[in-house]
Amino acid sequence: MKRFNITVNGKAYDVAVEEVEGGTAPSAVPSAAPAPVAAAAPKAAAPVGGTAVNAPMPGTILDVKANVGDTVAEGQVLMVLEALKMENDIVAPKAGKVAAINVKKGDTVNSNDLLASIQ
Repeated sequence: MKRFNITVNGKAYDVAVEEVEGGTAPSAVPSAAPAPVAAAAPKAAAPVGGTAVNAPMPGTILDVKANVGDTVAEGQVLMVLEALKMENDIVAPKAGKVAAINVKKGDTVNSNDLLASIQ
């Protein structure tokens, strides 16, 4: 019997597989029990005194329009997020300097992932 850890749709399973000869499987196969899932690595935090720009919904980054060190105005577009086949502008919540850009074009993000930070 061999044991494998398999991840399906983000859920980890600990599976035991029995190797059979002649191509016949045993009549009763035990069901796989979910394996304990390790917590996802935390995303980078906004710098001290900075304002985090988080993803409002899951999607894909289509374009990044700002660079680290750029001075931005409140409401200026920082990047474009595609979600549900719609393009959503991610804008600066306040005027300031871009301290970090945590994503690049083509990245897939989840809700509340840190996209950028403004100081």
